[in-house]
Formats: sequence, C-alpha cells, structure tokens
Amino acid sequence: MGSNSFFWGVKATWLLVALTCAVGWNLCAQDATSLPATTAASTRPAGGGTIENSVVKIFSTVRYPDPYKPWSKESPLDVTGSGVVIEGKRILTNAHVVNYASQVQIQANEAGDKISATVEAISPGIDLAVLKLDDESFFDTHPALVRAKTLPGIKDVVLAYGFPEGGNSLSITKGIVSRVEFAPYNFPISGLRIQVDAAINPGNSGGPAVVGDKMIGLTFSRLNGAENIGYIIPSEEIELFLQGIAGGHDYGKPGMYDTLQTLENPALRTFLKLPPSVDGMVVHEPYKDDPDYPLKEWDVITKIGDTPVDDQGMIKLGEDLRVRFQYQIQHIATNGAVPLTIVRAGKELRVNLPVPQNYPCLIPELNGGYPSYFIYGPLVFSAATRNYLNGYLDSKYGAMMMDALSLASNPLVTRMADQPAFPGEGLVVVSSPFFPDRLAEGYTSPRSEVVKAVNGIRVKNLNHLVEILRDAKNQFITFEFFGNHSETMIFPRARMVAATDGILSDNGVRSQGSPDTLAIWNAKPSQ
Repeated sequence: MGSNSFFWGVKATWLLVALTCAVGWNLCAQDATSLPATTAASTRPAGGGTIENSVVKIFSTVRYPDPYKPWSKESPLDVTGSGVVIEGKRILTNAHVVNYASQVQIQANEAGDKISATVEAISPGIDLAVLKLDDESFFDTHPALVRAKTLPGIKDVVLAYGFPEGGNSLSITKGIVSRVEFAPYNFPISGLRIQVDAAINPGNSGGPAVVGDKMIGLTFSRLNGAENIGYIIPSEEIELFLQGIAGGHDYGKPGMYDTLQTLENPALRTFLKLPPSVDGMVVHEPYKDDPDYPLKEWDVITKIGDTPVDDQGMIKLGEDLRVRFQYQIQHIATNGAVPLTIVRAGKELRVNLPVPQNYPCLIPELNGGYPSYFIYGPLVFSAATRNYLNGYLDSKYGAMMMDALSLASNPLVTRMADQPAFPGEGLVVVSSPFFPDRLAEGYTSPRSEVVKAVNGIRVKNLNHLVEILRDAKNQFITFEFFGNHSETMIFPRARMVAATDGILSDNGVRSQGSPDTLAIWNAKPSQ
C-alpha cells in the first residue's frame, strides 16, 4: 500500500471525493437483474405487511441556489426518488431527494393518490432525511420496515427496492453484498458504506435494501462509469442519524481531522526506532499545533480504545471484515473525545483526542441555504462556498477551469481545504461577470477572483466588505484581488452608488443584497 496519507474528508480526499462522488439522482442507467414485484410479495417482514407495502415513491419540486447568479434561484425542477416507512409514523429517504424542496409528496406502491409531506429533519452530510405526512392515517395500512441489527455478510443476497426512471411501478433488483468499508460521505462526514452489485438507477435513491426480511440500509448512489457498483447507507448509520436528530437537534458526527500515514515502510520504522511488535498509524500533521493538543508529529497511534490499529490504519470487525480505525470514533466517543494509545519517542502513552462534530471550513457548504451576496455598481460579490466550486467541477470544462484558478494562485483552489485563519474569516468572490455599464469600461471581468482589499483595508468576509463600502468617504473605491495577473480596479465612489439602482432595474434584480448584507448596508456607519 505504501506510506499514503489519510485525512478522511478533509485534505487528502476532499477534491477526490468532489470529483468522483455520485449522488442517486445523477446516476447513469445500467442493465439490471430485475425481479417482478410479485416475486417478493410473499416476503413478510417482522411487524406484518409486505416489504412492498412499506416502500413509497417521492415527488419533490426543488429550487436549487444559483451560485453564479446569487440574487436568483434556479428554475423549479421535479425530482423523484424512493422512501421507506420507519417507526414513529415517518418516511426515511435520501437528503438529495428532498433538499431545497418547496413541495414534497409521497405515493404508495400501486396507489393512485399522493399525500403531502414535510421534511422533518435532513442531513446532507450523511445523505439522510425524515419526512412527516399530513395524513398520518396512511401508516395504519403501511407498517414500518424493520431494520437489521447487524451488518450483512459478504456475498449475502440483497434486494434493492425503489422506483427508478423508466416506469411507474415498483422495481426490485437483485445482487450480492461485495464490500463493507468506512469511507467519506459528504464533507466532513465519514461512515460505514455497503457496496453491492445490484443495479442502482435514477429514482432508486432512498429505497430500502433488504436481506431476508429486514432492511440492511438505504440505497443512495452508484459509481459512475462502472458496471453495477451501487452503495447502501447501512442501518447502523441510520440509527446514529435518528438518535442524533431526536429532540430536534441538528445531526453531526464526531470526527478526527489529523493527517496520518501508514507505517509499512521499513526505513520509516527504523527512523522512528520502533520494535517489530509496534503497529499503527503515524501522525504526519496534527489537526492543531497548540501546545496542549494531545497528538504531535511522528506519534504512532497503536490503539483506539482497546482495539489495536494495524500498519494500514485498519481494525478488525468480526472474522472477515477490516475497516478504517476511525470507524470506532462514532461508537466510543465520550464527551467529545476518544481514548488513544500512542507511542512517542519510544514511550507508550494514553491520550484523549478531541473529536469535534463540526469541522470549520473556510469555504463552507450551503447545506440547504442560499448564498449571501451584495451588488455594488456593476460588481456582484458573494461569500465563497463549495457549491460555487462544485459548479466548476461538474461543468464540461471543469478541469480546465480549476487548472486556470490554480495557475492564478486563486484562494478558491489554494485554500479550498483550509480552516479559517481567524474567527469569522471568509472568502469574498466576484461571483458573476460585470453587469453591463460604462463604469466597467476597460477592465477585464474579475469573475471568480477573490477580493483581497478595498481602499487598502484587508477584507475579512462579505459583511466586512459591505461595511467598508458603506463607510467609505473617499472619492474613489479601489478593489485589489488575490492571485497572479489580477488587475487593481478603481471606480468613482459616488457614481458606483448612484448607478446601482439602475443596474438592478435593467437586469431584473429585485434586491441589492441578501438580507444579511442589506442589514449591514442599511445600518448606521460606525463612528
């Protein structure tokens, strides 16, 4: 395997996951080993009813944010997916089926009517959501599907239920469990993931995967460009999610964000003066460099709790399953910390490592919100988000655009996995081309450039930029940008302010800014 670097969901895998992770509603159709719905009709899960009676089709009308026109939303889009009845008179589905939904309805198998639903809880990180129905009498005849208490075995036969595109009736595809691993989901969350060779197609997302008469997990994605490689969120992760949202709390998972490397190389072992009996993972870069942080560079993590860690960072689960040792964090974390055994300078030590639920990102995910923005003359400023970057990654020329940003030393790329350098730090990006206006004459459009300073004042975040513009008294406004080959732009301040209303009107923009930036702009200037 070599001395590879592991930093789950943060540095080493962040861009890779963004480029390769496929969500269920954006899957490519594959040939399926399909079974008629009647094949399993006699299979009765614990609790009564049939499995088919617990599976529903979900209809969502969504309006996604437009990061490149942050004053507007994308056009309404109809999305379909699947769901399953669970305890508590609820429907479980994938977050991406109902995220940004303005309307949600469900329809039972072989039913003609639709029932309105409300998103009760949602976690894009683990891609799970819970729905409540307006008419709870539905659950009188549609019982909850019982979840398995243990992981399935490799080669277990699995049936995936759902409503994929290409028809209206329930589809059942058959395959086997081929892999169970601890892997990144959506940044910064990692968790167990089951790989199956049953065909997973658009619309299957949110449907149950069943072994025997119990649900082993929820279908959520497949690997694009591969033959019948689908992924299941196992029941264990579902249980953690349901426990986490109990009482109306937001869901978060404790995580470890240190950069690690394997201990396989003989020269590395000799350098660290380790005897053959010591196995584990080497700390390459601690999450924090504070003096009181429990991990230091060159520490070797040998145990998590009482579980030994091998030279590839793996632990054993049962007889034939190995997973990343970080899997244990979600089971043994207490009061936000996990016990580790380490070897430092030849001595064995026990430390308690903090495992925060939230990783502060300089470029955060919108997570169901809409981007903050502010328009000043022909310029559109927005808070940089991962959604903005992902739009480039998903485009036809994404690789070329990312190369261009990298060559220009644009912080959107150079700091894409950074934490804020100080409390409240955020990047401010020019999200859109210039609005047409003579004020921009002769300047190259600064679209995607990150603002460095305004009138010589270093910009901390979008609200700070608005404050600087609000309080400015100089004749001119000067904008400086990070990166190579950027221009410094100078505008007459009074004309920029006077031109803004006309620019908004000419381009059909209803508001100069989002509510948060307008609150700053309309506040009294600081004295």
